[in-house]
Amino acid sequence: VEELAGEYEGRVKFGKLNVDDNPAIASKYAIRSIPTLMVFKNGGMVDQLIGVRPKTDIKKALDKNL
Repeated sequence: VEELAGEYEGRVKFGKLNVDDNPAIASKYAIRSIPTLMVFKNGGMVDQLIGVRPKTDIKKALDKNL
């Protein structure tokens, strides 16, 4: 994800959330597994990847929502 943040700089904002420190947000989005990557567009979640995924899968999720 850190590599992708550099590749998509200026087009995608990346954020990280510690679910132990933010249980209300984890509950709101029904995060049950770590890691969970969520893609938001215009304020709404448009995609979600659960578990460790290859870089290519993450790029596909980002590209289809740009």
